Amino acid sequence: MAWLLVIVAGILETGFAVCLKLSHGFTRLWPTIAFSCFALGSFGLLTLALRKLDVGPAYAVWTGIGAAGTAIYGMVFLDDLVSVLKIVSISLVIIGVIGLQLSGSAH
Repeated sequence: MAWLLVIVAGILETGFAVCLKLSHGFTRLWPTIAFSCFALGSFGLLTLALRKLDVGPAYAVWTGIGAAGTAIYGMVFLDDLVSVLKIVSISLVIIGVIGLQLSGSAH
């Protein structure tokens, strides 16, 4: 259950990163509100998960999901540059996240 919380928190991290860009420095109301909601949800779920998981693997999985998800979202929806190197690098992050999740121990 704790790993599920980390995964959802990582997805919410993608949401807050995208909304941070869309807020244009917190000058747009609705993206700023969405950023706040995603950030609170993400940090809240990560906090709950850390009650049961080691901080290193959990934090790495959380940031990995957020980084890969944000990069993919940017390429698909925000016209970010798509390159073979970027796709290979994102794939390596995802493989690392899976490895860390499998190696993480619960208390």
